[in-house]
Amino acid sequence: MAAVTAVVAQNTHGVRDIHLPPLATLAAQLAAVSDDVTLDAVKTGMLATAEIIDLIEQWVRTHRPPVLVIDPVMVATSGDRLLAPEAEQAMLRFCRLATVVTPNIDELAVLTGKPLARDEDEALTQAQDWATETGVAVLVKTGHLTDREVSTTWVSPDGTRHRTATPRVDTRATHGTGCSLAAALATRLGAGDAPPVALARVTDWLHEAIVHGAAQQVGSGHGPVDHARRARRLAAAGSAEPWFAADAVPTRWERPEELAAGPADASGPVPAAAVAPAGPWTQALWAAGASLAAQIGESGFVGALVDGSLPEGQFSFYLAQDAHYLQRYSRALTALADRAPGAEARRFWAESSRHCLETEMALHRDWLGQRPASTEVPVGPVTSAYTDFLLARALGDRYVVGAAAALPCFWLYAQVGAGLPEVPAEHPYAAWLLTYRDPGFVEGVRGALAVVEEALAAASAEDRAAAAHAYLLACRHELEFFEQARRVDPAAFAAVSAELAAGAAR
Repeated sequence: MAAVTAVVAQNTHGVRDIHLPPLATLAAQLAAVSDDVTLDAVKTGMLATAEIIDLIEQWVRTHRPPVLVIDPVMVATSGDRLLAPEAEQAMLRFCRLATVVTPNIDELAVLTGKPLARDEDEALTQAQDWATETGVAVLVKTGHLTDREVSTTWVSPDGTRHRTATPRVDTRATHGTGCSLAAALATRLGAGDAPPVALARVTDWLHEAIVHGAAQQVGSGHGPVDHARRARRLAAAGSAEPWFAADAVPTRWERPEELAAGPADASGPVPAAAVAPAGPWTQALWAAGASLAAQIGESGFVGALVDGSLPEGQFSFYLAQDAHYLQRYSRALTALADRAPGAEARRFWAESSRHCLETEMALHRDWLGQRPASTEVPVGPVTSAYTDFLLARALGDRYVVGAAAALPCFWLYAQVGAGLPEVPAEHPYAAWLLTYRDPGFVEGVRGALAVVEEALAAASAEDRAAAAHAYLLACRHELEFFEQARRVDPAAFAAVSAELAAGAAR
């Protein structure tokens, strides 16, 4: 619900005119809401005059909402002061009633009466002094600074701090980020989230909204963030529409060229295979599924993993699911080793199964062992669907079908690794990123391509077609497997991450 404190004539280039409603109208709006609806949280934004601030302050004192988030809106991004001196003083007084205030760097200086903070540490010190004095938490936002990383830190009066950070996004679609952050924070606090949990949820949501804001192409100036991006993404993930049309794969695959290339991804042509196909049959498989490889490379999960912005909780969830996956995938590889027609193929699948359990699981144990909550995550529906599919193909279908279904786990991970920029040693996920392009892993991909090429060449046209269909389904399962962590509430791991961070600080 909203009480409108100002009506603006505005577009992406700026504000042209402002109309302030009569105080009686504003008072009536506030009363209409609070007389009828239970208030869980209140967030305030632009309050243009001392009279408006005084009116809302009296309303707050009367109704005492459980959560009050105040976005001070005193200084514009340009540095221009937005309030007259008497209104500024009224705002400073009003802020002392808040649960948390969310100033930008310029507003933090006005709020605390200190010089403009030059870096994050100075801003945190200013916020801590004011929070300790007033008993009101401060959200310190460094978006107006120039660091590559943008941080948001909840500074409590007792000295407790909760920090989240994301890479700075090079975009002009940032209009409304401060308001969006404050409103989302009020929503999560009003729903009962503790500060670290609320901050984790809000930061993750807003970063995604900023990343995709420019794609909306709203106006020619500073466009808005894409508030509904996450809602649309989750709605699409819940679709029951079949992944492939009935005629996507022929019922008989006689010649390599009969397998149609998959649709080009909307953002451009499909990528070339980083690890070359072993022959014409695997070349045809790549052409048919390359658009899915492109979607994985451009997915939100992989993008955040590569740039280091992936929340630790999401990465821990991904690894926990990957541990479940490797246990079951190794069983599928063992089944392929038992059924393979030649000694070389049997050796390859058996060695790959052993590598899953010994080498790859070691990394998982090291990371998850330090995060007890992560080890308790049960197998999720996306992981179950994928591994059940692989086991069914490896145990219940022709050998060539199971081999083709197992191939994307090799090939697509190598594709992700080949597209990585240089990974610095301090990158939080360096150990995993580097495994994707490890020479030993790449050699294993070549081995998988060789045995699948051989199996396709020897198969009947009907079995070959079934194998192609299984390969494409596995590619789509891989996309779902990567993206599943971004469909989990970040609150599930926020408290664990906060405790780990606090322990590291101690």
